[in-house]
Amino acid sequence: MELIFREDAYATSCTATVTSADERGIRLDRTVFYPNGGGQPGDTGLLRIAGATLRIVDTVKGDGPDDVIHVPEPGIALPAPGTPVEAEIDWDRRHRHMRMHTALHLVCAVLPGASITGAQVGAERSRVDFNVPTEGLDKEAIAAALNRLVAADTPVGSLWITDEELDANPELIRTLTVKPPRGYGRVRLVDIAGVDRQPCGGTHVKRLGEIGGLDVVKIENKGKQNRRVIVALRD
Repeated sequence: MELIFREDAYATSCTATVTSADERGIRLDRTVFYPNGGGQPGDTGLLRIAGATLRIVDTVKGDGPDDVIHVPEPGIALPAPGTPVEAEIDWDRRHRHMRMHTALHLVCAVLPGASITGAQVGAERSRVDFNVPTEGLDKEAIAAALNRLVAADTPVGSLWITDEELDANPELIRTLTVKPPRGYGRVRLVDIAGVDRQPCGGTHVKRLGEIGGLDVVKIENKGKQNRRVIVALRD
């Protein structure tokens, strides 16, 4: 399956062909739909077929790294293999997820010594959890640092490295519990020059200024050494 979102997060639609459809959902030969993973929700949207429009209520990963399943609303007739379709995502929702996902990388950047224990991207609010042993997280200071980074408008890029290169640079991995997938020969990194570089398969904005203003809504104590930083977009 060709994962168009992986190379072009701004592609909102594509033509495709149904390869299979069963109780799990619909598979296509190519897609712009991002599947739930890495803390980022799966896309929603539409599959347009001659004479019908199918609503996609979720997108999930299948059995392999490039296997994407489009989950339709219940009760619809599934298209047959070989059916041509136009796949179209809910762009407003996706773009907010892109802004938020990149913003969480900035939170990681302003807390450089902390390991990540969890994260969740949302359209309105997002959060990232850190293994931080002290109470010394200043909400206003973190917000000010985030917005300085946004104002700098640094480009956001990506690159691929081999499994061996990742093994040679273990400091790239910030997460304690979820590790990058291995065994496929290469790993994708998000690269914000001078700000953050770490494995990530999600969708991101092209420049930090596109995120817009950020607020740190709350910092929660989630355990002895776990702090949750919750951020929100201002618009």
